[in-house]
Amino acid sequence: MSKLAEEILNRIDAWPKEAQAELMQSIVDIEEKHVGLYRLTDEERAAVRRGLDEMRKGKFASEERIAAIFNRYRA
Repeated sequence: MSKLAEEILNRIDAWPKEAQAELMQSIVDIEEKHVGLYRLTDEERAAVRRGLDEMRKGKFASEERIAAIFNRYRA
């Protein structure tokens, strides 16, 4: 652990309870992002379902369409 992190951790008890709660939520968010499982939002879950449904129906982009999309962002 860095010296700065240790110094800050030693001061946390003096923080207001609201600031401590905010810190804990931030730690939980960071851990979930980098270590834990990612939880899809309802919007992301719906997009995955739409994609799977289209896949089951055989709706795939052509090689040309995929190349065009990639080229648009490479330029």
